[in-house]
Amino acid sequence: MNQKQLLMYITQVSFGVTEAVMYLDTHPCDAEAMSYYQKMRKLRKEALDKYQQEFGPLLSDSNEDECHWIWTETPWPWQNC
Repeated sequence: MNQKQLLMYITQVSFGVTEAVMYLDTHPCDAEAMSYYQKMRKLRKEALDKYQQEFGPLLSDSNEDECHWIWTETPWPWQNC
Protein backbone atom coordinates (compact mmCIF):
# COMPACT_ATOMS: atom_id res chain seq x y z
CA MET A 1 0.00 0.00 0.00
CA ASN A 2 1.21 3.49 -0.73
CA GLN A 3 0.82 6.29 1.82
CA LYS A 4 -2.51 7.53 0.48
CA GLN A 5 -4.00 4.02 0.41
CA LEU A 6 -2.79 3.31 3.92
CA LEU A 7 -4.31 6.57 5.21
CA MET A 8 -7.62 5.63 3.59
CA TYR A 9 -7.46 2.18 5.17
CA ILE A 10 -6.73 3.71 8.60
CA THR A 11 -9.76 5.95 8.15
CA GLN A 12 -11.94 2.96 7.27
CA VAL A 13 -10.93 0.76 10.19
CA SER A 14 -11.10 3.75 12.55
CA PHE A 15 -14.68 4.26 11.40
CA GLY A 16 -15.36 0.59 12.18
CA VAL A 17 -13.95 1.04 15.70
CA THR A 18 -16.05 4.16 16.31
CA GLU A 19 -19.25 2.56 15.03
CA ALA A 20 -18.69 -0.57 17.10
CA VAL A 21 -18.14 1.53 20.24
CA MET A 22 -21.37 3.43 19.67
CA TYR A 23 -23.30 0.20 19.12
CA LEU A 24 -21.74 -1.44 22.18
CA ASP A 25 -22.78 1.56 24.28
CA THR A 26 -26.38 0.41 23.84
CA HIS A 27 -25.78 -3.34 23.36
CA PRO A 28 -22.94 -4.21 25.77
CA CYS A 29 -23.76 -7.92 25.87
CA ASP A 30 -23.60 -8.47 22.09
CA ALA A 31 -20.72 -10.93 21.75
CA GLU A 32 -20.64 -10.65 17.96
CA ALA A 33 -20.34 -6.86 18.15
CA MET A 34 -17.58 -7.16 20.75
CA SER A 35 -15.71 -9.55 18.48
CA TYR A 36 -16.08 -7.11 15.58
CA TYR A 37 -14.84 -4.25 17.78
CA GLN A 38 -11.77 -6.23 18.84
CA LYS A 39 -11.03 -7.16 15.22
CA MET A 40 -11.31 -3.53 14.06
CA ARG A 41 -9.12 -2.34 16.95
CA LYS A 42 -6.45 -4.88 16.02
CA LEU A 43 -6.56 -3.92 12.34
CA ARG A 44 -6.35 -0.21 13.24
CA LYS A 45 -3.36 -0.75 15.52
CA GLU A 46 -1.58 -2.81 12.87
CA ALA A 47 -2.26 -0.15 10.23
CA LEU A 48 -1.07 2.68 12.49
CA ASP A 49 2.08 0.71 13.34
CA LYS A 50 2.73 0.06 9.64
CA TYR A 51 2.18 3.72 8.78
CA GLN A 52 4.55 4.83 11.52
CA GLN A 53 7.19 2.33 10.43
CA GLU A 54 7.04 3.39 6.78
CA PHE A 55 6.17 7.09 6.91
CA GLY A 56 6.78 8.31 10.46
CA PRO A 57 4.35 9.04 13.28
CA LEU A 58 0.80 9.88 12.30
CA LEU A 59 -0.39 10.77 15.80
CA SER A 60 1.41 13.04 18.22
CA ASP A 61 1.32 10.37 20.92
CA SER A 62 3.02 7.90 18.57
CA ASN A 63 6.34 9.69 18.90
CA GLU A 64 8.71 7.09 20.35
CA ASP A 65 11.64 9.42 21.03
CA GLU A 66 10.69 11.45 24.09
CA CYS A 67 13.60 13.87 23.63
CA HIS A 68 13.02 14.58 19.95
CA TRP A 69 9.84 15.53 18.12
CA ILE A 70 10.44 13.56 14.91
CA TRP A 71 6.85 13.89 13.74
CA THR A 72 7.45 17.60 13.04
CA GLU A 73 10.36 16.85 10.72
CA THR A 74 8.48 14.78 8.17
CA PRO A 75 5.85 16.05 5.71
CA TRP A 76 2.30 16.11 7.04
CA PRO A 77 0.14 13.30 5.60
CA TRP A 78 -1.77 15.66 3.30
CA GLN A 79 1.46 17.07 1.89
CA ASN A 80 2.37 13.75 0.24
CA CYS A 81 -1.02 12.87 -1.22
